[in-house]
Amino acid sequence: MLSAAEGILLFVATSEAVLGVLVNAFIALVNCMDCARNKKLSKIGFILTGLATSRIGLIWIIILQGYVQLFVPHMLTSGSLTENITYLWVLINHLSVWFATNLNILYFLKIPNFSHSLFLCLRRRIRSVFIFLLGCLLTSWLLSFPQMIKIVHNRKMFQGNTSWIHHWKNNFLIDQGLTNLGILFFSMVALITCFLLIIFLWRHNRRMQLDVSGFRELNTEVHLKAMKVLISFMALFILHIVGIAIEVLCFTLPRNQLLFIGGLTATCLYPCGHSIVLILGNNQLKQASLKVLQHLKC
Repeated sequence: MLSAAEGILLFVATSEAVLGVLVNAFIALVNCMDCARNKKLSKIGFILTGLATSRIGLIWIIILQGYVQLFVPHMLTSGSLTENITYLWVLINHLSVWFATNLNILYFLKIPNFSHSLFLCLRRRIRSVFIFLLGCLLTSWLLSFPQMIKIVHNRKMFQGNTSWIHHWKNNFLIDQGLTNLGILFFSMVALITCFLLIIFLWRHNRRMQLDVSGFRELNTEVHLKAMKVLISFMALFILHIVGIAIEVLCFTLPRNQLLFIGGLTATCLYPCGHSIVLILGNNQLKQASLKVLQHLKC
């Protein structure tokens, strides 16, 4: 039986999940309709569609595992549910972070006007950069697969064998860390490019404000909007990582439902909140969302 605080947090997490699925489905639908209308899928359209689709799967896995852990925890140590959740979690989470990394790199290579030769080379070969990241994704999946098998095997050995409990807890965090090395790599790339781009935009806007001629570029407002999107991404993504860390730690600590649900709430906020920010920061998505809201009011 959940306490009042636990029930409220679980309701918030569930609401985030439902809203996240709807918002990401909307993003994917708008981009697919735009692709069908123009008979062409742009780089940003492909990335946003892939990001939204992967986040829908990610939200389902997060909320499913959360409910199972809270209400029927014995199912995680029996049957094939653990195996399926583990495989799907690693595959879809890698994919989601990969698309987010690509989005940040696309912004990073398109918006700033750096004169460094390496930056200019990367900008000219942006397709090669994405192909390289795709290779990193496939390599990360291949390296994660043995660790996934090990985690599933250890959980099966843990079932009904009390002598394995201490051994399983000692190795669980290490196995999780090795499994998510690829996610750590993509996360670092995403956060670094995001941070560098924020610094560039901040300096650029400050330079425009100090311009004695009072001249203000037409794209300054676009840069300010991009800064807000990037800052929100960093904040929500870091909170997402903290939430995942809390959930993982809860598997090795004495049962603490409030802490686990708190981690679940933090984890669900990123795939929902950042997608809403993307809609508000993208004119096409924003206009489409306003049309939908107008139809709902009628």
